[in-house]
Formats: sequence, C-alpha cells, structure tokens
Amino acid sequence: MNAVFLMLMGLGAMALGYFVYSKFICEKIFKVDPNFRTPAHELQDGVDYVPTNKYILWGHHFTSVAGAAPILGPAIAVIWGWVPAFLWVVFGTIFFAGVHDAGAIWASSRNKARSIGALTGDIVGNRARSIFMIVIFLVLLMVNAVFAVVIANQLINFPSAPLPVWGAIVVALIIGQLIYRKVIGLLMVTVLGVSALYAMIYLGPMLPFSLPAETMLGLSDRQSWIVLLFVYAAIASLLPVWVLLQPRDYINGIQLFIGLGLLYGAVLIASPDVVAPAFNTEVPEGTPSLIPLLFVTIACGAISGFHGLVASGTTSKQLDKEPDVRFVGYFGAVGEGALALAAIIAVSAGFATLADWQAIYHNFGEGGVAAFIRGGANILQQGLGLDTVMAQTLLTVMVVLFAGTTMDTGLRLQRYIFQEWGSIYRIGWMQKTLPATLLAVGCCLLLAFGAGGDGAGGMLIWPLFGTTNQLLAGLTLLVITVMLVKLGRPMWYTLAPLLFLLCMTTLGLLIQLKSFYDNEDWFLFTLDIIILAAAILVILESSSALTKQIKANKAVVDKS
Repeated sequence: MNAVFLMLMGLGAMALGYFVYSKFICEKIFKVDPNFRTPAHELQDGVDYVPTNKYILWGHHFTSVAGAAPILGPAIAVIWGWVPAFLWVVFGTIFFAGVHDAGAIWASSRNKARSIGALTGDIVGNRARSIFMIVIFLVLLMVNAVFAVVIANQLINFPSAPLPVWGAIVVALIIGQLIYRKVIGLLMVTVLGVSALYAMIYLGPMLPFSLPAETMLGLSDRQSWIVLLFVYAAIASLLPVWVLLQPRDYINGIQLFIGLGLLYGAVLIASPDVVAPAFNTEVPEGTPSLIPLLFVTIACGAISGFHGLVASGTTSKQLDKEPDVRFVGYFGAVGEGALALAAIIAVSAGFATLADWQAIYHNFGEGGVAAFIRGGANILQQGLGLDTVMAQTLLTVMVVLFAGTTMDTGLRLQRYIFQEWGSIYRIGWMQKTLPATLLAVGCCLLLAFGAGGDGAGGMLIWPLFGTTNQLLAGLTLLVITVMLVKLGRPMWYTLAPLLFLLCMTTLGLLIQLKSFYDNEDWFLFTLDIIILAAAILVILESSSALTKQIKANKAVVDKS
C-alpha cells in the first residue's frame, strides 16, 4: 500500500464531511441563527468574553484541542495495524468529533457560554452536574500535569527546540497588539508572525539551549522546565485572551497547516510505501484487545471529551456569530483529524522496512511522539531534501507548541471550574480570578511533584486518561442530545455516536479494572471504580431526563 493513497482517501473523506455533513448538522439540526446575540457580545468584558474573528477563533480552538494527543494516540494505536487506526480517525472525525465539537460550542453559546459541566445542572440535574464536574476536573488535572512532562522531555531531548518554542510567545504578544489595535491587516500580521516563527525554527539548531542537569534550587532539568511551564501557564491564563491566548493559538494553527502541507507534500513527492501491517496479527505479548481499546487510545483525532471542555469553556465565550460554530468547531475537528492522519502515515510509512517498524513497536505503548518525529523527519528528508536535524526540529516544535497551547487553555479551564464551584456553592473568594488560578496551579504541581518527586507524578494516573476522556465525550453528547430533544429536534445524529462511545468506554474501564487488579495496583483500581461509578450515575440521571423529555414531547403532540 502506498502512503499517497491513504493521504488522498483520508483527506478527501474529511473534506466531504465538512462541506456536506457539517452543513446539514449545523443548518438542519442545530439551526444556527446569524441574528442570535452570542455571549461574547452580551457579556463582553475584554478579558474572557471577546467577540473574535472566526479565523483567529478557529486557530485558538484547533490548537487548544490538538495538543500532542492526536499524534500520540494514533502513533501508539498502529500496533494493531494501520487499517483500524485509519478507519477510526476518518469516520470518527466526520461523524463523532465534528458533531461533538460544534455541538458543544452551540449548546454553551445558547446558555450564556457556561461550561458543559455547569450546563448539566439545568439540562439534566444538580446531582449529575456535581459528578460531571468532578470528572471534568480529573481530565483537566491529567492533561495539565502530563503535558508539562511531555513538553519538558522534548525540550531536553531536542536542544534546538527551546528557542522557537519560547520565542513563539514573544511573537504572539507582538501580533496580538498588531491585530487588536488594528495597526495592520490580518493577512500581513499572519505573514510576519509565521515568518518570524520559521526563522526561529531555522536558527534553533544553530543556537541550541539546555538547562543544567541540576539548578541552584536543587531541581533537575526536567523539574525546572515543568515549574517554568506552570509559571508561564498561570500568567497566560490571567491575561486577557486577546493578549496572548488568541494570537499564539492562531499563529500555531497556521504553522501547523504549513507543517502538514510540507509533510503531505513530502509524501506526494517521496511516495513511500506503508511498511506497517494493515492488521497486525502478531501483536507483542501484553497488548490489550483491539476492541474497545482502539477507541480510547485514539481520542483526539477521532473524538475527545477535552474538546467539549475547550468548546464550552473558552471558545463559546469568543464566538462572534453563531454560524461560525461550523467553521470553528467542525472544521477544527477536521484539522485535528488531518494531523492524526499525518501521524498514522509518518509512523506507518516513515520507516525503511517492516523490521525497522517492529524494532520500534516491540511493546504496547511504544512509538508515540518519538516515532512520529523520527518517521516524519525521514519522509521530509526523502521528499523535500530537508536536513534530518532541521526536519526533527520542525516536527518537535510543532508538537511542543501544540502541547503548550493545550496547557494554556487547560489551566484557564481549570480556573473556570474553581470559579464555577465558587458560584455554585457560594464561596466568594473562589470566584475571583487570582485565587482560582493559584488553586488550579497548586493542584497540578501537587500531582506532579507530590505523586512523583521528579515532576512526573501526572503519569501515575495517565493510564486512566483515555477512558475518562472518552467518557467525558459521551456525557457531553448526552447533554447535547437532551437539549435537542427539549427543542423538538432530531436526536439520532448525537445519540448514535454517544451510545457507541459510552459502550466502548465502559467496557474499557472494566478491562482496565481487571488489569489493575491483576497487577495489584490498588490506587488505580480504586480510582477506576470511582470513575466507573460516576459514569453510571450520570448516565442514569441523563437517561431519566432524556426519557422524561421524550414523554413530555409526545404528550404535547398527542394533545395537539
């Protein structure tokens, strides 16, 4: 199988999904209204609620939800073969992720831009809301603590990366001022910003930077990077979104599409063959079953609950016009699907032989980001003649910048959760921005350093991220479905994917439960039971609300 065929089939199907299916969903099911006054206008405060150009908002949403996950998941899942990973990414993007992301933005914007967790209280019930928000908090805690480790590791492994990674922040601060003070037009700002970013990528290998193995405070280089990353994320989450968050995400989104263009262009020119097996019948010992673990290993790139948090947490507060839901939400999911597809191609066709591929994928969990960088760099070198170090720097910066934008947004979302808890339980000081931010950072650092002295404590609960994240996606679809039923709209376009997702996720939690029991990992075993119990309770509450609403709608029809 040639990689060009995979590329054309995958991108073609996703494009068809955007131009046809998303138009139907947004116009006929969500019925977006260009005259609807969005919360960005109604509650405008210049900090969190800011009406935003749809292209800039797409950049924020896309880069915030992408992170390293649409690379990491597919790059691990190909151990079962490239066909299952390819099919789940393509069909998941079209029928699951696009509907989920656009639906979460729409549902939130119709309810004063409240998070999907807080929204559950009105649509389902207060008990379900309380449980749901705990699940949300756990997902955010995992994402923030683990992505800090991922970024720190890449900054250590690739000394050419720190210059462009940290330099991108300076570029974002400058273009933020240029855009919102309307000094020059968006096109010129885009050209200048991307040019500056790629200039720093070019200079990165010439000006490598590494922290000392042990700093004056007695911290290792990884611990130092993790602390610096959380200090940065805290500051970024306190700033108005237009100062850093929006311009950084916009430029990152543009540079990703350029990076994807280079990678896909290299695939066209080099035309590499896929060396990975279509279906791997000789998986390494200890590899879990394809079903249901494929559907929780590949989350971002097919569907991810974290997307719903971003969609209803920051994106809905910046939505200028309701029809922008389609471009920002659905097309954002398509962009992430294209990244996941690129990851599949890089780790399936970026190696010379099957033996080289098997040397990487000798255990479940191997491959990941490192395999993507290595395989992608090989394709860029073969197709475009890029120097290997330069190609690796380009891909590393792409990964780190996306993970960084996810941390920015993730910490802001965690702050929102604390503020919403403060509002729900009438805790005045918790509703304030600074205390809520400090609580968010404190929880992340406590997990990172309390559960692991090297700062990698987040990895302790990471095995539960996939199932918890997909559970969150299913529950988000459940809230959207109940809302559609209340409005008398067709529900099957959200109900069908949520039933599939909840089934796969619950089965995955049960399989993990047995694995934790067999390994006598009592901490994860207990946490798994808690998450499973929370899932069952929310599903029961939501199913009850859904059934009642369907009966109420039927009674109205019968009377008429």
